[in-house]
This record gives sequence, structure tokens and C-alpha cells, in this order.
Amino acid sequence: MYSGIAMRVDDSNAAHSAALAFLLSRIDFERALSVPYHDQGFKLERMRKLLERLGNPQDRLKIVHIAGTKGKGSTAAMISSCLTAAGYRTGLFSSPHLERVEERFAIDGQICSADELTALVEQVRPAVASIDADAILAADTGPTYFEITTALGLLYFVRQGVHTAVLEVGMGGRLDSTNVCVPAVAVITSISFDHTEQLGNTLAKIAGEKAGIIKPRVPVVSGVTNDEPRAVIEAVCRERAARLEQLPRDFWHVYHPPQDGAAVAASFDFHTARPGPFSDLRAIPLTLLGSHQAANGAVAIATLAELARQGWRIDAQAIARGFARLNWPARIEIVHRRPTIVLDVAHNVASIAALLEALRGVFAARRKILIFATTRDKDARGMLELLLPEFDEVVLTRYGKNPRGLAVEELLALAEPLGHRCLAAVANSREAWSRVLADTAADDLVCITGSFFLAAEMREEMAARPLGAESGSGSGFQVADCDRPADSVS
Repeated sequence: MYSGIAMRVDDSNAAHSAALAFLLSRIDFERALSVPYHDQGFKLERMRKLLERLGNPQDRLKIVHIAGTKGKGSTAAMISSCLTAAGYRTGLFSSPHLERVEERFAIDGQICSADELTALVEQVRPAVASIDADAILAADTGPTYFEITTALGLLYFVRQGVHTAVLEVGMGGRLDSTNVCVPAVAVITSISFDHTEQLGNTLAKIAGEKAGIIKPRVPVVSGVTNDEPRAVIEAVCRERAARLEQLPRDFWHVYHPPQDGAAVAASFDFHTARPGPFSDLRAIPLTLLGSHQAANGAVAIATLAELARQGWRIDAQAIARGFARLNWPARIEIVHRRPTIVLDVAHNVASIAALLEALRGVFAARRKILIFATTRDKDARGMLELLLPEFDEVVLTRYGKNPRGLAVEELLALAEPLGHRCLAAVANSREAWSRVLADTAADDLVCITGSFFLAAEMREEMAARPLGAESGSGSGFQVADCDRPADSVS
């Protein structure tokens, strides 16, 4: 009996490994050293063909579509959690993942199983092979990793009887593979500088790409407050006869920060001039730290209010329950106390500024230590200019599982002219975590930030070698004399 069970487990593991190998064999712009963002590289027509051969699952779902430079993932998670609390079976498609590709497809807070992913890939493979064959004849490329995972998510939601799917845009909006749906509401959370090589080097150009998700006569909720991108979104909404609700013109919020290192939870109030059940909500629990998350929460509630106007049964109690239950890892996440270890996926100047604002308002520490790595196409210097003055000791590193990681030598060359006196560099995440294990005191704060990929690798290190008796000496951070020059890369 037991040998039969073992054989089934082995077969299941082998099939899952084959499914992952198939996905990883595709063009993957999340790992590519350059991203050719144009109509030839990002083809919505190719995505439409793939979905057509799969029965157009996007047409069988109610959809909330969310773009934005920062905050789109958190806002998507907030909306999804509240819809679940209101009694709707809700799917959440998000990217990138931290540890497992299955994290990208969640229903009512539960991620897709390995067996389900395997079955979904098997269902998609014939359609992909068919388009691959057509692409060869046309000297083109077949569906990409992100296009296929988007299709997997939509298929999964339909197979599981989902009512509403919350879709987070991967990059931009106009050419993103999620932009093949006609949603119930479109959301743009914020506009700031990121992916400038692909989206443009002005806020107006970036806003134009994000506004590509706006469909004719589909309501739009926007958290964009800068005048330049805001004007672009307003113009696109006028052109497409899309009703627009904007922060802070049509709705606004008041943030109540946590106290005592987040032992007392944060909350926020939501207000709108529009009469209705959501016009004046007070003390909404906020499990995610930072005033920027209160802004994301306001955008989420304004979106839920729009859905309620369309007939969704959502009340204030469901909103409170949804926010209270929300778990969204690596967004200023406290993963350990004494010492306090904060994990965050901030990867552009605006999100780093939001992270630092939250840290200043919540944490008092004897010593603040930064572990930082980032991606080649990011504004590493701009992020370091903000980060370095806030930390007593800084360790630069590189994540290893994605070739887009910025070399430690390049990070060091950017950081040294900024003049930090306790600057070190190590080759990889393992060595960075070894420094924390070796010499971190109970009243220190360690902040790990700069990339989703760094967050994922550091999570693995923490799981493999948890903080315990070996930490807590508090004698330095292995930088010895902080007046000496920065360490060489080990």
C-alpha cells in the first residue's frame, strides 16, 4: 500500500517539475537582461489568440483591472480580501511571486496547489504549441512566460467557479497581457518613475502607458495625485467616456500610524463626498505599515464602492473584515522581533521613500542595518541616496537566481561617493544573512529591501538558518572599525 502511495507522489512531483520546466523554457522578461517593450515584443494579438484557443476564460469572469507604478499589488490584495469577506469567490492574479509560481494564482487567499498548476499547464500546452507553430511560419515568437501565466490564472479562476477576478498588471498597462479584458472597473494606483527605458522618461509618458487599461465607458478609480500624470489620465477618461473617481478630489483618507513598533495596529479613515454606505468609514484596520498603504486602502475602498454601485453586495462590515484579515508578505513585513527584521520589496525611488517614512514613524532602534540589492534597470543611485543616511550600517549584495541583479561592484561604486562610513559588500544573500546571524543585537533593526528577488532569497535563508542563540552579541556587524573604507566584495 505504501509503495503505491510513494509512486503516485513521485509521479506527481515529476509532472510538476515538468510543468515548471515548460514555463521556464519560455521567453521571460522578468529575467531578461533587456526588455523590448514595443508592439512587436508585447503582442496583445498573440495573447488574444491564446485565450481564444482556451475558450476565452476572461469573458466568463467579472474583472477588476489594476495598474500603477507602486501600490497595485497591495491594492489588488485589499480588494480581493474585502470581496472574499463580502461572500464572493474571488481570484487574485499578481506578480512576481516570492517563492513559488503558484502564488500568482490565489482564490480567497489560498494559493493554487502544485497539482492544479500541473493540470493547468497540461491544458494550456497544446494551445501554446499551436501558436508556436504559427509563429515559426511568421518569423515571430510564441507566447511568453507572463502571457502563459496570465492564461493559467484566468483558466484556474474559471475552473474553480470564481465570481470576480482581480488582475494586477505586470508592467505598464497598454501592452500588458492582462489588458485583453473588459473590466467592471479599472484602477490606477500611482505614477512615479520606474521601467523608464520601456515606459518613458516623463511621468506623462508613463501615465499614458498605464492609462492604456482604460476602456470606453468603464469606470476608473485613480490614486494618482501628481498633476502631470493626473492630467493624462483625465484626458484619456474624457476621450473614452469613462467616469473617473480621483484621490483626493472625490475621496480621501486619514492615516493613524501604529504605536510601539507596530504592537498597536495602524488604521485609517475613509471619506467621500458621494452619499452612500461608504461615505464615512472610521478606524479601518490596516495590517500593512505606512501612510502609503492607507492611500492604497482608500483607492481599494473607492473601487469597492464603485462595484457596490454596480450591484455587488458589499457593506462596511465586509470591508473591515477584509482589511483585518489581509496578509500580503514582504510589504514592510515584520518577519522577526528582537531583533526587528523588516522585509520589503521596494524597488524604485518612490517606494523607498514610502518605506523610510514608515520606518521613521514606527521603529526606534539602537542600531539600524540595511541589506540592499537591486536590479540593473532600476535607479540604484537614487535609492541609495535616500537609504544610506537612514542607516548606521549598510550591506550591499546581489541576488543570485535572476541574471538581472546589479553586480555588487557596481552597487559599491555608486554607494562609495555618497560617503557612508559603515559600508560593506558581500557576494550573495547567504553571506548577507550570515552577517545578521553573527552579530545582531536584540534591539537592532535590520531592513532588507531593493527587490522582489532579494526578498525571496532572504526568506529562503531565514527559513534554512533561523535567528536563534547564535544572534545577539551586538558587538558590531563585522565591519569592525567603521572609519575604514568599504569592504571589498567577498
